Amino acid sequence: MVGRERRIFVGLAVAMFLGITVYFRLWMIDYSVSSHDTELLRRQFDLANKEAMDESAEWRLRFDEEADKASKCAKELEKIKESIVKKEDSISFNNKLALLQKKWTSGLKGCFIYATYVSN
Repeated sequence: MVGRERRIFVGLAVAMFLGITVYFRLWMIDYSVSSHDTELLRRQFDLANKEAMDESAEWRLRFDEEADKASKCAKELEKIKESIVKKEDSISFNNKLALLQKKWTSGLKGCFIYATYVSN
């Protein structure tokens, strides 16, 4: 029995040694591949990062252009509103001026009639 247990123990030790050897061998192969992969992944990440930054800059430019257009439209709208207010003021001013002219001309007619009456 002791011999059989010893054989099982030696077999288990050999199997563990071979398993560890295979594991380290696979780890070394994977490590050499993964070191190459890390370089490739870094390059891909740098390329993707540059593309993302370019796209971000493009969208920022579009946003800035649209913001400029919106501010120009707002300024034009403000000018139009001011001109409408001025037109309304000028219309009311023109109405007042027409009223004053009517009063003035009617006053002048009265003055003219009075002046012709006095001079005769």
